[in-house]
Amino acid sequence: MSIGHRGLIGLVAIVAAVAVAALPATGSASAPAIQHVGQVNRVARPAGAVAMTQSNNWSGYSQSAVAKGHTFSAITGDWIVPRATPHQAGEQEFSASWVGIGGGCLTANCLVADATLIQAGTSQDIVSTCGGTLGTGKCTYKAQYSVWFELIPAPSVKVNLPVGPGNRVHVDIHELVPNSEVWSITIRNISTGKSYQVTVPYSSSHATAEWIEETPVVCCPAQVGPLPNLGRVLFDRGTANGANPKLTAADAIQLADFNGKVLSTPSAPDADKDGFNACAYATACSPPGT
Repeated sequence: MSIGHRGLIGLVAIVAAVAVAALPATGSASAPAIQHVGQVNRVARPAGAVAMTQSNNWSGYSQSAVAKGHTFSAITGDWIVPRATPHQAGEQEFSASWVGIGGGCLTANCLVADATLIQAGTSQDIVSTCGGTLGTGKCTYKAQYSVWFELIPAPSVKVNLPVGPGNRVHVDIHELVPNSEVWSITIRNISTGKSYQVTVPYSSSHATAEWIEETPVVCCPAQVGPLPNLGRVLFDRGTANGANPKLTAADAIQLADFNGKVLSTPSAPDADKDGFNACAYATACSPPGT
């Protein structure tokens, strides 16, 4: 399975990026090539509108330098890895939980995309394994969990850090020295005590910061991948530039498919404004307790 994480880009570019990996291996887990991407076709909130901003593949919270008056050089967040179960029988389904810097809107009307994105998170997918020659035998579908980080436009890097449903994961991404373009990425499974850390060079816009539940784009044809049942995904203890991000309703993004069907809705921020719930297949979502 080929995975990538990208900024606010269109589906034509995604097709070119993932088409080369569309064929599954014989008798193996036959997940199609996918791209975990930034905001695809984000719809800006009209002035005075009550409904939250929608994206075709993001659910969660995104803050921008335009709205907040400052850039971003550090982000953290915790979440509980959700248990993925099939939403529809006989279907491969995909999701990713992550935090990152970049990939959002560079203008208030969302007409200009951020091509940079440094991010890290977990994937919760439903994948099939088919027996027989060329995978023509009976297929079974099961949940698969993994950890990764990515520096756009490079492909994602899978991390050898075991993770499973119910585990609490913490991610810390920060620039080591202001304007150095050298970053530390730490992914820690708090539940097991295991962690992974890497230092990488990366030229970032520093323009946006995100805490996201995502559906990737699946090839081929390129489309927003089906979302598994995830229930309620808890994000908490978020920080931006080392401080409480003070999330607001204006930062919230609801996930909807290209037909306008809502796939995931973030709750209002929790009481201390550093976390929220993301509710799969729901049009409303209650916030977490303290």
